[in-house]
Amino acid sequence: MANSLQGRVAVIFGLANKRSIAWAIAQKLHEEGAEIAITYQNERLRLEAEDMIQSLPGATGFQCDVSNDDEIAEVFRQIGERYHGKIHTLVHSVAYAPAEDLKNDFLLTSREGFRIAHDVSVYSLVAISRAAEPLMTEGGSIITLTYLGAEKVMQGYNVMGVAKAALEATVRYLAASLGPKAIRVNAISAGPIRTLAARGVGSLGDFLKVVQERSPLKRNVDVAEVGATAAFLATDGAAGITGEVIHVDCGYNVMGY
Repeated sequence: MANSLQGRVAVIFGLANKRSIAWAIAQKLHEEGAEIAITYQNERLRLEAEDMIQSLPGATGFQCDVSNDDEIAEVFRQIGERYHGKIHTLVHSVAYAPAEDLKNDFLLTSREGFRIAHDVSVYSLVAISRAAEPLMTEGGSIITLTYLGAEKVMQGYNVMGVAKAALEATVRYLAASLGPKAIRVNAISAGPIRTLAARGVGSLGDFLKVVQERSPLKRNVDVAEVGATAAFLATDGAAGITGEVIHVDCGYNVMGY
């Protein structure tokens, strides 16, 4: 698959730090020859993001808060100018819920916490896909990140599990909406990984232990494996795959105990 993305442009939302899934995906897409555009949420994250972006020759960085429609419109205007009006891959690695709504019993989820989790974690995929579509003139691949908590109750995942379930449904509806334009939409359901976002889930350590004990491969997934799957979904080798949730969790999801 070497240089399988040569001449293509990939835009990645959700860079936080070097442990983030977004960074692993960016590195793998770059390795496969894609030109990389990376967005970071705000000024606070800019310095760390810029150091990382500079380590990928030719990559560029843009600031964008995905909860702000004006910022989304502006960042895609800039990306369109920078890449001659054409992109091929869009990666959505964005999720957030207020800490209290993750810690509390699910029954106590606040109305505002529920709204924020769905706005940032789910609607943002719709918003950036809509903004990207005019630039995906040759078709392309949209990839988002989900988790098994969308399908099964995972202790401490709470409102984020409900948001991820909505995200997976959104993948299917976007796949149907964008399919006639040769734009594929898929989700990767990654196993638990020690990312900045995952720290908000108090039972992360327990998840990691259980996956290592019970998964068919008897280990936890490596973030680079998630990056490799994203790279595959961006290539022509995945041209017939859309609307899918692909588990990259060492097989844990298939187990019944």
